[in-house]
Amino acid sequence: MFKTFPPPNFIITESAVTGIEVYQPAPEDEIQERPVVEFKCPQCMAATAYSATDGGLTCTHCGYYEPPSQEVVGKGAESFDFSAKNLKRAAHGWGTNRKELQCQNCGAYTSVPPDSLTHTCPFCNSNNVIQREAPHDLLRPRFVVPFKIEADLCIEPVLEWLVSSWMTPGKLNEMASVDSFTGIYLPFWTFDSTTQASWRAEVGHTKTESYYSNGKRKTRTKTVWKWESGKVKLNHDDLLVPGTNRLSKLLLNRLRDGFDTNALALYEPQYLAGYQAQAYDIQLEEAWETGRHEMREATRQGCRDQASTSQIRNFSMNLKFKDENWRYILLPIYIATYSYGDQNYQVMVNGQSGLVSGQRPVAWWKIWLASTGMVTPGILLCLLGIATLIFGGVGLPIGVFGFVALVFGLIGVAWLVGQADALDDI
Repeated sequence: MFKTFPPPNFIITESAVTGIEVYQPAPEDEIQERPVVEFKCPQCMAATAYSATDGGLTCTHCGYYEPPSQEVVGKGAESFDFSAKNLKRAAHGWGTNRKELQCQNCGAYTSVPPDSLTHTCPFCNSNNVIQREAPHDLLRPRFVVPFKIEADLCIEPVLEWLVSSWMTPGKLNEMASVDSFTGIYLPFWTFDSTTQASWRAEVGHTKTESYYSNGKRKTRTKTVWKWESGKVKLNHDDLLVPGTNRLSKLLLNRLRDGFDTNALALYEPQYLAGYQAQAYDIQLEEAWETGRHEMREATRQGCRDQASTSQIRNFSMNLKFKDENWRYILLPIYIATYSYGDQNYQVMVNGQSGLVSGQRPVAWWKIWLASTGMVTPGILLCLLGIATLIFGGVGLPIGVFGFVALVFGLIGVAWLVGQADALDDI
């Protein structure tokens, strides 16, 4: 007879009868791979593990399952204005005992569960870390978007992403060693605001007119500039600004569109069970300046879009911010560092949607081969035009056409090199 029910390694499963609980043996991979954390099973007092697929807690000893108690608030999540009283009444710390790893290589601070045995920095993969008790003087997150995918589900989309660009080396997904992902909750600030702007600018209109020269009728174009003005009002909802300096803002911004803040839940320490987390190192005021800049540029573009043409000069805008609010939240991200050749590259996966962002090595021989193909026609036409002129032919039109083709080719090369740099940019 078992001293506890359900027996060890049994978990609850779906029941066809209301009020009747049915248990089944837990899959072996769940028994072996789920991390042990500090939360105690109310049935046998053993440690429990967090499941990213549903947010519940499963006891690794007796199989007791506690369904997720998350209260999803979504867009109804409470926000705060910028008054000092909101900062004073905010809670601090993580709400539970956690350790902190300080990386001696990149300087990052990472919060880990008290029983975690990890000694590797998730940001630079260095083992040169110092362990200490996590501080309690930083603001506590108010909301969190829970993990929705497991770490092992990240490998396939990352391998597909590695070879999704023709600029990368062939068979990169076979040669890159991507085998382990670290789940970490990263700090983000969200901002809401309404921007109201009035604008004024000279807008150019191109017109064609006729004129006579030497008794012949000809046409020409000219730009007529006229003053225009207008007003724009934009509502900015849950603009996400990273709260960490330890990861590339370029890579994090690529992941932003994959987060759905409709899934925001009230923060509870249980969400951190089995995961690492990072507190913010970008303060609220600095993040808000970044947010205001993005809102300002979006409003500026809205004003320019109102103009009757895209030819604009002497543009001016009077901008006001209203109803400014903020939240401090945690968002789920998986991080991995992989090697190719003698270089290390970083890749991140959105823990909610599976969106991938990261660095990839560039096969520069492909870039230079494509660049050569872009400029060669222009060079050959220019040389042909020059040769035709030398030998008494009419080479000027050919030379002019070649020069134009060369200019467009050089522009294409500059764009191509920029795209290649973005692949491994951090």
